[in-house]
Parts: sequence; structure tokens; C-alpha cells
Amino acid sequence: MKFCAVICEYNPFHNGHAYLLERARAESGCEKVLCLMSGDFTQRGEAAVAEKYVRARHAVLGGADVVLELPAAFAVSPAELFARGAVHILSAIPAVAALAFGCESGTKEQFASLGAALSSENKAFKAALKENMKGGESYIRARNAAIAAFFPEIDGALLSSPNNILGGEYCHAIVSERSSIEPLPILRTGGGFADETLHDGFSSAAAIRAALEGDFRKNRKLLRKNVPQAVFEDFPVRAPESFQRAALCAVVSSPAAAVAAVPDCSEGLENRLKTLARSNPVYGDFVDKVTSKRYTRARIKRILAQNFLGVTLADVREFAQSPLYCNVLAVKKEGADETLSMLGGSKFPVLVRHSDEALLKKEAQACYRIDQNAAALYAVLSARNAAEPKAIFV
Repeated sequence: MKFCAVICEYNPFHNGHAYLLERARAESGCEKVLCLMSGDFTQRGEAAVAEKYVRARHAVLGGADVVLELPAAFAVSPAELFARGAVHILSAIPAVAALAFGCESGTKEQFASLGAALSSENKAFKAALKENMKGGESYIRARNAAIAAFFPEIDGALLSSPNNILGGEYCHAIVSERSSIEPLPILRTGGGFADETLHDGFSSAAAIRAALEGDFRKNRKLLRKNVPQAVFEDFPVRAPESFQRAALCAVVSSPAAAVAAVPDCSEGLENRLKTLARSNPVYGDFVDKVTSKRYTRARIKRILAQNFLGVTLADVREFAQSPLYCNVLAVKKEGADETLSMLGGSKFPVLVRHSDEALLKKEAQACYRIDQNAAALYAVLSARNAAEPKAIFV
């Protein structure tokens, strides 16, 4: 018995996600689908629209056999560390045979070539990357230009969209981990990654979030067509608005050295962030003010989330090389014993109930504390009690 894994956020779960899970099972030939899902905060530096157990339940009802939590330290990190942390956990589970991901274009072989290029230790490539960044380009743009120059065989389309870029990072991480997991790119259907237009049937998560933040009654009919019924029954859901103000307060109150230590902050940006936070108390205005050619909106928002959660670059790098854990959020009742038995072969402890925390070693304990802190903060922001840390059976 084998798992096909999917790394995800499900913010919220929609028809496109259900389609990918269906294709992952069919095209991989694996008997079960495992989702490794971000918890209460996402890679865009935002609070999720619903807490992690709700979204994990939606995933199981939408086609997954089991949902594990991607630790918060990785979930709010840039693409390379996000992917590295996720693949680090998946590689510890011998039953994981394939990793499916959505993409706009590209074959398995093309993505494997991109992963190898990203893993290159070529000194000339690294020098070109450094030189490209001197012009004020963002890291991703500078790196893509270097790849195009040194690896002309790489299809440029693989470097031009967020999903393709993330797919490349998954393959990069597979190479770095020396993992036997097979990449499985699956062409996306429906609305694009950042398309905020609500379509009839297949819309992006960004479009659905925008509709939920707007007039729910006006958008109700189209929303119903874009998500499974079980998800729609939990609508309207939305991210806690208080997070944005809390994240700004955290920047104001944190020492500059603490802000400088987060994964996405560099080149003295912490001082500018602290100064502008005091004079731009509205979250959107602050992000607009700090955004530049080098520092994208997503990166600025991630810095705010990383600082809010106390995530440091040093910790993330250490976690990505240490024994961690497989934190089970939700399991499909049908076949649950078999699913948990497959997970039981993991090199990392499998957490199903609160008492399983006792199995964790030093680095894993530190990583798990960030998860628990994130869940507690999300609960306070949502004005509710935090859910008990144990797997739910759906």
C-alpha cells in the first residue's frame, strides 16, 4: 500500500482541490492520498479563513485519506523552505511514493530537470544570482534569470507562475533530501492562482476568499458552485480581521534584532519596517508603503506573520535537517486502521493524541511549540477556545 502525497493549504478547499486529489489517486496508482496541510497561517503571510481542523475535515470529505499538519515554521516560510520542510516530513514516511502538485505547464521530466538545476552548486551560477540581485530584483526573479542563462534547456514557462515555481521547489527538495518520491505534476483547471474573479465551477482560492470577504448573500449562488457541499455548509468563513493589527503591533513591539532574524527579512529591512509601522497604522497602507521591486507584497506579509509567530531563519533551517513528527489532523474513518498502520512506518513519531507529544525530541519539541503557539494565537484572534490537539476521524 502506498500514499500519493499533496502539499496544500486548502484556504478554503474548493472544486479544483477535489479534482487534483482525484487525479492524484488515479495517475499515481497509489491506494491512498495523504495531504500535508498548513495549519492556521499560510505561505502568503495570512491567517487562514478557518482553523486547521475544519479545513482538514473538508480535505477528507473531499477525497483525502489522511491530513497531516505542515509545521507553522515551514508554512509561513518562502517557497524554498516551505517545500524543503514539507518534503523533509514526507521523505520520512516510506509509504509515500509520489508527490502530486498542480501546475500550469510542464512534464515530470521537465520538473525533475528544474529540480536538478535548482540544486546546482555551480559557483558561476551563484555569482550570477548575486549579481542579478544587485540591480534590486527579488530573489525569485534574480534566480530565474540565472537559471535561464546557465540552464537554457529549462523551459521558461516553469519559472513564470507561482504553482510552477513551487513545483520546481518540491523537485529541488526531493533532490536535496535524496528522496525516492516521484514528482507528479497535474495540470490545473479553472481560475488562475491570483485570479480573484468568481467563475462558474472552478475558481481560485483567492477568488473565493475575496467573495467571502464581500457580500456573502450576493455571492452565495456562485460560491455554492465552486466548493463541495460540506465546505459550503460551513460558509461564511473568513480570516480573523484582528490578525492584521496584531501583526503590526508585533513589529512595533519586537526588538529590531528579532525582526531581522525571521526567514524573509534581510539587508536592514527590519529598521524600515519598525519605522513605517509607527507611522502607517493601517495594515494595507503599511504593506503598500514597504513593497518594492525587491520586496514583494507576499514577502512583506510573510515577514509580519513570521515575526508574529516567532519563527526564525536559524530555527527553520535546523528543523529542516532534524527528526520532526507527523502530526495527524484528520483521518478518513473508513480504512483508518490501515492508514495509521502505513504512517506507523515513519522515521518520525506519529502524533494522534495529545499524549504523543512525549515522543518528541529536542528540535521537534521546539518546532511543535511554534505549532501550538500558532493555534493558540489563532484561537484568541478568532475569540474562541483552541481545539484540543488530537486527530479527528471523519
